[in-house]
Amino acid sequence: MKKWIPFAFILSLVLIITACGSNQENQTDQQSEDGDKDETFTIGVIPAQTEGEMEQAMDKLQSIIDEQMDKKVTVDVYPDYNGVVEAMNYDKIDMAYFGPLTYVVAHEKSGAKAIITQLIDGEPYYHSYIITHKDNPWESLDGLLENPAEVDFAFGDPNSTSGALIPEIELQDQGVYQSEDDHSFQSVRFTGSHDATALAVQNQQVDAGAIDSAIFNQLVESGKVDGEQVKTIWKSEELFQYPWAVHQDTDQETINILQETFQSIEDEEILNAFGATGFTTAENEDYESIRKAAAKQGIIEE
Repeated sequence: MKKWIPFAFILSLVLIITACGSNQENQTDQQSEDGDKDETFTIGVIPAQTEGEMEQAMDKLQSIIDEQMDKKVTVDVYPDYNGVVEAMNYDKIDMAYFGPLTYVVAHEKSGAKAIITQLIDGEPYYHSYIITHKDNPWESLDGLLENPAEVDFAFGDPNSTSGALIPEIELQDQGVYQSEDDHSFQSVRFTGSHDATALAVQNQQVDAGAIDSAIFNQLVESGKVDGEQVKTIWKSEELFQYPWAVHQDTDQETINILQETFQSIEDEEILNAFGATGFTTAENEDYESIRKAAAKQGIIEE
């Protein structure tokens, strides 16, 4: 009997190890499945309006997207436009809400792909406005530029399409602006956001400022800006709306889910955060005019 004891012990040990290995394999498989479910899909958003107001709307947006995807979703509002571009460039985010200019830069740097844009009264277009206080005598940009040395002018974020790029080109063409340090104005400042520009004009902290038309209209409609105190003296040609773009490695199934989800959004708080009335699909070719403007300014290579 003693000769069989070691064999029985070894046999038992082998059975225990085999069972443990099987359990570990099952646990690993389960962890792998759970890992897929726990994988986070990250979205970065430029600051269209003040940070607090954006975050409330983005919390709602995060919940809506999270329900439709088999992944955890996080939506973060970045403090400036360039931060979102760099986050996409360094693979820190899977999707981003860009301005047209920042999208063009991100596409050049990291291959970001536009898949969604917003609608304003059914149209995927907006304008750059130059606005001034109602008490100022100017009724047009030509009037404003008769004596630029008496004008304090404000842009928004330096990387904004409507708050900087497009009005900068117009003012360059008019011969009164080359850069923040080389211009004919009394002063030039960058406020950092569209709502800050609107309030600076309304409160007569600056004489005129460049702003996104859709956001300006939404600020007036919401009562955050008194429309009777501010007037528009210049409007650009149509600009294709702000894109939502995904990382270049995003699969088509995920893109389809995101497009369907955005197009179904009707929540007013989310829409108002972007001055939008809805969402529709977009593609890289929609931003060709912005690409040309960015190349003209030396922001990207032609």
